[in-house]
Amino acid sequence: MPALQPPASANHHKVVVVGAGAAGIATVASLIAREPSLDIALIDPAEVHYYQPGWTMVGAGVFDAPSTARAMASVIPRGVRWVKAKVRTFDPSGQSVTLEDGRVISYEQLVVCSGLKLDWEAIDGLVDTLGRNGVTSNYRFDLAPYTWELVRKLKQGRALFCQPPMPIKCAGAPQKALYLSCDHWLRSGRLGAVKASFFNAGAVLFGVPDYVPALMGYIDKYGVNLSYSHRLTAVDGPNQRATFICTLPDGSTQTRTEPFDMLHVVPPQSAPDFIRQSPLADAAGWVDVDPHTLRHRRFGNIHALGDVASTSNAKTAAAARKQAPVVANNVLVALGRLQSLAHYDGYGSCPLTVERGKIVLAEFTYGGKVAPSFPHWLLDGCKPTRLAWLLKAKLLPPLYWYGMLKGREWLVRPKPLANEASQ
Repeated sequence: MPALQPPASANHHKVVVVGAGAAGIATVASLIAREPSLDIALIDPAEVHYYQPGWTMVGAGVFDAPSTARAMASVIPRGVRWVKAKVRTFDPSGQSVTLEDGRVISYEQLVVCSGLKLDWEAIDGLVDTLGRNGVTSNYRFDLAPYTWELVRKLKQGRALFCQPPMPIKCAGAPQKALYLSCDHWLRSGRLGAVKASFFNAGAVLFGVPDYVPALMGYIDKYGVNLSYSHRLTAVDGPNQRATFICTLPDGSTQTRTEPFDMLHVVPPQSAPDFIRQSPLADAAGWVDVDPHTLRHRRFGNIHALGDVASTSNAKTAAAARKQAPVVANNVLVALGRLQSLAHYDGYGSCPLTVERGKIVLAEFTYGGKVAPSFPHWLLDGCKPTRLAWLLKAKLLPPLYWYGMLKGREWLVRPKPLANEASQ
């Protein structure tokens, strides 16, 4: 009969995971699937876990908001210690983290997946008007239903949709809101009376060129006024005015103010303050990791994944789903439990909801290389298809709750690093 392990100290664990979002829960679940007795602490103060990819569908009246939320306690794998607190600082040399209440928790291996910061305050006047005066955002659980309310009620006028500078969580989400709203107005005979505009801080509609033709087809279909190099800087809610800074080809800028009846805002995004100010951060504030192993470049017993990692992949739940098994594998290699390092190829996916019932399923790896999960004859991701919509609307939510968060690595089993010819 094997000897019983001594109980873990309240302030020391083999593995400490910071962040219980999609990346954190998936990583813990993948670790437990490989080593059921592994001593893990998961640090996160949140009471609720959200399926954030569903908020676009809430904003279009397809999902109801409660279906995208579950109690955090219900998704944390059994046997994992939940430390319900915020992290204040990291001490890599002392192999510990300090919590906001002053407690210190030490570790042998640290995994950081704290997500990113939605900087609502960076846009003047925005916080005071969110959720009223026609100002909304699908990037918040409580506001996505207001998006659908505005779309349903708007009979005529100007609807503005904005996209901030990269990087952001789910780069396609700002235009998903645009397309689904326009589709509703088209089906209800209001498109034309409702005029839609898309203000993009970037220089292209989508970062992977293969998918742009299909998307431009919908921009034309909906008669969207498309403006590049426009960054939202201020919102006057009571007077329904949005102010943009436009960067001209010569690098100079000019201010432009636009009236609106509906304004869908996506805030600027950055690494959380406690990450940016830590020894783990690179010059841009993200956790500085090797893009393939997801191990920290300077601290060998630290890994990071999800939105907070410095990797150049799209910041999506699909990326986290691929990254989690890689990190789980590589943490166990670092602990001496496994032999071969695993490899992440930069996979990300963005199901672009171009109309109710059809999706352009963008899938790509590092460098914008198209990486379809399905054979071309079954699903051509560069074209809008009903099958991709069924995948998004019917299959992905249960795959998230009962697959990804349970350590079931369907189609995402990690590949050994040595198998990659590029390494």
